[in-house]
Amino acid sequence: MTERYDGTEQEAVQEPVVVRDRRKIDPETGQLREQPTEVPSEEGTPGPQLGEETVDESVAPASDLERQLEERTADLQRLQAEYANYRRRVDRDKESVAEGGKAAVVNELLPLLDDLERAESHGDLTGAFKAVADKFVGALERVGLESFGKEGEPFDPSVHEAVQHSTSPDVAGPTVTMVLRRGYRLADRVLREALVGVTDHEPGGESAADGPVDPPVGGELPIDADEHTR
Repeated sequence: MTERYDGTEQEAVQEPVVVRDRRKIDPETGQLREQPTEVPSEEGTPGPQLGEETVDESVAPASDLERQLEERTADLQRLQAEYANYRRRVDRDKESVAEGGKAAVVNELLPLLDDLERAESHGDLTGAFKAVADKFVGALERVGLESFGKEGEPFDPSVHEAVQHSTSPDVAGPTVTMVLRRGYRLADRVLREALVGVTDHEPGGESAADGPVDPPVGGELPIDADEHTR
């Protein structure tokens, strides 16, 4: 390339682009540099023109970064939800195992409660023996043991086992009228059903108006009071 100055042609020399490496530590040796070195660019490689934008292709566009951020946020939220569900499931399983172990122990003690109840009904539960029995029953009640099966309560087939059945006009529906063995529940779990006798409702007998007619006297039919008044 030539340019003309004052009528003479002079060859224009393009200065090479110089890239200055100002790093204080040499990336190859790892030693501290004494002074910055200048690394000339390859000959014939022009630099950016004035006003020209430079784009680093290694940096993703803003739209891609936003999409990646949304994906990572969704993944984090999903992991948090899965962890929360896992913690709830573990806590529920622990509680179920604890309640099952407690129920198994209490279930083994039910025959002892039956013996204490029979001893009390015969008048043998007295003195120090009664004090120990009361403490024992109180401890079981504090852990949630509850007895059921009393005379006069409605019959419930889910907690009562009927071994005797009768009818009576004195009850409005199936009613427990005899308790052969008390039932027990722990929290919401039925440990043992109650053995009971059930009385069902029976319609009453004939009324006085529909009672038997008086037998004839002397071969004559009885006189109807209403017929006599007429």
